[in-house]
Amino acid sequence: MKIAQITPLYEAVPPKLYGGTERVVANLTDALVDLGHDVTLFASADARTRARLVPVRDQAIRLDPAPLKSDLAAHMTMLSEALKRVDDFDVIHFHTDMIHFPFFARCADRTLTTLHGRLDMKDIPAVYERWPEFGLISISDDQRRPLPHANWKATVHHGMPGEMYRFSAKSEGYLAFLGRISPEKRPDRAIEIATKLNMPLKIAAKVDAADKVYWETVIRPLVDGNPLIEFVGEIGDHQKSAFLGGADALLFPIDWPEPFGLVMIEAMACGTPVVAFRCGSTPEVIEDGETGFLVDTLEQAVAAAGRAHLLDRTAIRARFDLRFSATAMARRYLDVYGDLLAKRPFAEKHVADVVRPLRPVEDRSFATAL
Repeated sequence: MKIAQITPLYEAVPPKLYGGTERVVANLTDALVDLGHDVTLFASADARTRARLVPVRDQAIRLDPAPLKSDLAAHMTMLSEALKRVDDFDVIHFHTDMIHFPFFARCADRTLTTLHGRLDMKDIPAVYERWPEFGLISISDDQRRPLPHANWKATVHHGMPGEMYRFSAKSEGYLAFLGRISPEKRPDRAIEIATKLNMPLKIAAKVDAADKVYWETVIRPLVDGNPLIEFVGEIGDHQKSAFLGGADALLFPIDWPEPFGLVMIEAMACGTPVVAFRCGSTPEVIEDGETGFLVDTLEQAVAAAGRAHLLDRTAIRARFDLRFSATAMARRYLDVYGDLLAKRPFAEKHVADVVRPLRPVEDRSFATAL
């Protein structure tokens, strides 16, 4: 199958530091190549990929030192390049929210769009009502709630390459918080949980410009005044195995409808349980009492974090391999691609040619998942 992947340009593919969507695109693209498909990635030139790369910008936007940049112009250039090649692909898979809708309306039947963000914002419903011809993929069932009547084709949970993470059979006696310093991520809750347990907490987090006031006025005073808390800063993929694998538990104390939360499955890949507030996608990702604990209150979170070390870390890693490997994600997307092809006039012969010969490829990590 000939597949195009269209990524946002804010981070490299995969990101050098913090970044969610671009990391998912990197994992999916490489997994599809490994399964025998012809994949083209439209991304910035600093992408690292096993697919054919079409570079549309010299580097990703966030770490570009240029003082003046236009993210809209960069994405329009990318969409123009993809549109020139639209007939070269069986499926064009967008990860750019809705920005491509006006450009690709005439060929919407060969596109899929994965929505990676929250959908409960003003103006968003009108867009999906205006362009209902575009098939959409949710990254959790909970993500769909603000748009129940949109043109949903499937829910596909994210996946990560298992070889990227080192399993840790034993923790080192601290709690971990990994992600972004922002009010909805609730690092203040993480600090309170650790303080009540008298346990060390390591915080590896990015501080966006938009959240600097929150960091300086709310979180930094809690960090500076507490000997239990260590602020590590932003870390890259090569540091995550040691950081997550050494923790008794990852704290995921969110206070917003998180559409997925990659850090949860990153922790599971290291064998580390997750203590997550029951919000957004967390009940779909965490198996309560098996791969972590779902909680509703701070008191429950404290109790759960205190007993997280009792969970079987080997079993947690096994659940990651079964449910959240990159290959598991790619196979689920291939099923959706096949459904898309089957609806076209030339589908009977074409689906037989491009889908069926590739299905027998062995995938031990996903062999018993379906």
